[in-house]
Amino acid sequence: MSILLHRPLVRLLLPALFLLGITACSFPGVYKLDVQQGNIITQEMVNQLKPGMTRRQVRYIMGTPLLIDSFNDDRWDYFYSLKNGESELAQERLTLFFIDDQLVNMQGNFRPEQAATRQSKAEAKTTTE
Repeated sequence: MSILLHRPLVRLLLPALFLLGITACSFPGVYKLDVQQGNIITQEMVNQLKPGMTRRQVRYIMGTPLLIDSFNDDRWDYFYSLKNGESELAQERLTLFFIDDQLVNMQGNFRPEQAATRQSKAEAKTTTE
């Protein structure tokens, strides 16, 4: 007889637990981790790159490339993305091209700054401090 008394409670409790389990992952208060992928690329690193540098010198500055094209050994791809839950906060890309083991070209989100531009930025930074 005690089983019959608890049966209506079970019928209400099971669907409620099921719905709670489904919605728990999408609950607004749930913390979502930041996910970083790839190589961190900074403007300071790119400013150090010069045409004619060897692959070894480039690897020392930039680190190991995320992608090396299997059909073209003379292309290195660096990629970085940062995601916060569902939204993407940052995405950066840099592709380096080599001929005869020397850096000849780069494409992507970064360009090397000229020395005058770097100096004026450094001066502006010291005056604001």
